[in-house]
Amino acid sequence: MKIKIIVLILIFITGLLFFYYYLNNSKKVENLSTIIEPPAENSYASNIIENVEYISKDARGNKYIIQAKEGEIDVNNNNIIFLTSVSARIILNTSKIILINADYGKYNINNFDTIFSKNVLINYSDKKINSEYLDFSINRNSMIISKNVIYTEEKNILKTDVVEIDLETKNANFYMYDKNKKIYIISKN
Repeated sequence: MKIKIIVLILIFITGLLFFYYYLNNSKKVENLSTIIEPPAENSYASNIIENVEYISKDARGNKYIIQAKEGEIDVNNNNIIFLTSVSARIILNTSKIILINADYGKYNINNFDTIFSKNVLINYSDKKINSEYLDFSINRNSMIISKNVIYTEEKNILKTDVVEIDLETKNANFYMYDKNKKIYIISKN
């Protein structure tokens, strides 16, 4: 009888050790399967979204609508989206509307700041601005337009390196990178 009890205890202990060992190993396997390795430095991965649209409103009541044919989330910073065939409509709380079109854009979903590039066209009030680069910032409350800037208004056409526009005051500053060069002005009259 003692031998049977000892055998049963040994079987019971062996069974417990087996299940304990088996369950611990299966948990390790499960944990290993949830580990995601970061991509190698030279590897590339992306998330592409078609027909992108972001609508947002800031604390001052300005509304921002950004649309693009395609958006690609930056794999290194998922708050940045690279856009193609971009159009934007900024509806200022003063009821003024700024329309922007560009081939490319870089949109920050945290602060709504957007960089537009290549074939940039800006329309606001009675003004039309063509350029190759636009840095639109909500935080600065400004647009910095550069690279082959052509600023067209009712009476004049200006060719300059940079135009800075304060969105609140609507004041515009024009300047050249090279201080020896002058802004080129053509009068329409």
